[in-house]
Amino acid sequence: MRSPILQSATKYLLPILLLFSFFLLLRGHYYPGGGFVGGLVASIAFVLHSFSNGTEATMRLLKRKPLSLIPVGLGISVMSVTLPLLFGLPPMTGLWFEQPIPVIGMIGSSLFFDLGVYLVVIGVVLTILFTISLDNNLDEKK
Repeated sequence: MRSPILQSATKYLLPILLLFSFFLLLRGHYYPGGGFVGGLVASIAFVLHSFSNGTEATMRLLKRKPLSLIPVGLGISVMSVTLPLLFGLPPMTGLWFEQPIPVIGMIGSSLFFDLGVYLVVIGVVLTILFTISLDNNLDEKK
């Protein structure tokens, strides 16, 4: 039985937590935070939605399986690590755009690395938790 109070609270908390996770992602290459912490907060937002509305409803909300985020995130991270090689620089050298972008600030390869980590963390955490949840639902129905 699902709690109507938790369902109502989740409608407001999900976008707030996702916005906060995005803030942590953008803040991370200057201060503590970044892709890992932001990905965990985003995962918590979807887990909260899963608790209040069911795993199937959260999977429909995501529109794709969380497992598909892992190779995308790895690809973005690998690209940001190896891109400096094209300019004759060592791997993992920070590359930066010349002009800062309003609100975000300076954008460089470290932000793309954090974005890849963000997507991998969301994919891994949600894949594990949703797999456990769906397996438990199947066991309960037997």
